[in-house]
Amino acid sequence: MPKKKVVLASSSPRRKELLKKIVKNFKVSVSSIDETKIKARSPEGFALKAALAKAEAVAEKQKNALVIGADTIVVLGKKILGKPKNKADAFKMLKSLCGRVQKVITGVAIVDSDTLEKVTSYEVTKVKMKKASDQTIHHYIETFKPLDKAGAYGIQEMDKVFINKIVGDYDNVVGLPVKLLKKLLGTKVPCPLATN
Repeated sequence: MPKKKVVLASSSPRRKELLKKIVKNFKVSVSSIDETKIKARSPEGFALKAALAKAEAVAEKQKNALVIGADTIVVLGKKILGKPKNKADAFKMLKSLCGRVQKVITGVAIVDSDTLEKVTSYEVTKVKMKKASDQTIHHYIETFKPLDKAGAYGIQEMDKVFINKIVGDYDNVVGLPVKLLKKLLGTKVPCPLATN
């Protein structure tokens, strides 16, 4: 059976780096779906629907491809924290997260562009943040400009200052649960997986 090319439906540089851990060669094609229109009864359902919508939108334009869609959200209590609208919104989000445990959920979808077969799953990681001063939060926002990240932070930039404890998959918090994705890819037709 011929191998299918792998297409990542995301412009995230973090997802690209993580995908390289398990897939040698892949292309990037960004979907233009509007996540604000997605409705779901649970945060997990939202992440799954958004990931699938991205993968399906890109799969329509591809041939002989496995298209990977992913969507990462931060959940505090029952509230989904998406990407902040501006710096003030980022500050508000980070302030609410400090000293508390949140869930980071990434929905993952793989769509076969030829058969439109799909597999989906999600990963949940718990993150406990330390308490931080307003000054520390403002400094983080000015330095790292996290307006393109769910929950207004990137774990790899704030590890030592903000993070108290991580329970679960670290890669998931960065934006792509690699172990879960490798397992899902193993259920599909052959694709060029990296050996390491």
